[in-house]
Amino acid sequence: MNPGEPKDFPLGRWNLYLGGAGRRVPGYVNLDLFAVPGVDIAADAERLPFPDAIFQRVECDAVLEHVRDPVQVMCEIRRVLAPGGYVHLVTPFCHPFHEYPKDYRRFTLDGLKELAGPLETVAEGWRTGPTATVLVFTLEYVKLLLPFRGWRMIAHGVLGWLLFPFRYLDLFLLRSPQAGRIGNHCYLWVRKNP
Repeated sequence: MNPGEPKDFPLGRWNLYLGGAGRRVPGYVNLDLFAVPGVDIAADAERLPFPDAIFQRVECDAVLEHVRDPVQVMCEIRRVLAPGGYVHLVTPFCHPFHEYPKDYRRFTLDGLKELAGPLETVAEGWRTGPTATVLVFTLEYVKLLLPFRGWRMIAHGVLGWLLFPFRYLDLFLLRSPQAGRIGNHCYLWVRKNP
């Protein structure tokens, strides 16, 4: 594993997962906008229903592009994060439009650092790289050419399966300092000082 992976930032007694949707997320309180199976609490991330300084770790994976006010969400994350606690932020950079329920923006690593404010950056990088960007845009482009939803679904499945092995190119490309120029998803691990 690389520095900045979850093993470097162990779970605490109380951990929050924002935007887990219908997944079971062991070790976390799973909060999402909608009450679907797997979600523990349905609430808006701009107004978290928790007391101050309760969570040792907060996971915010591909959520900030979907909220109306990411600054307010980060204020809420800082509020509920215990001193010494960690936040894992993952956001798309070069990624197609995707509404769940809305899609407002994209982020660079510098933009994420600015958004994190006073939280200390302890690790940063790219979760998915240039190859993932090219492949996901290729899939979306091919789907644009097809007139029927069923055909688009089949094309997505078949083409996605055929192109998937190319993602391993990112194992090499992510070592390049230029990978972020067309990286797919970036991440930050930040810490609230005690």
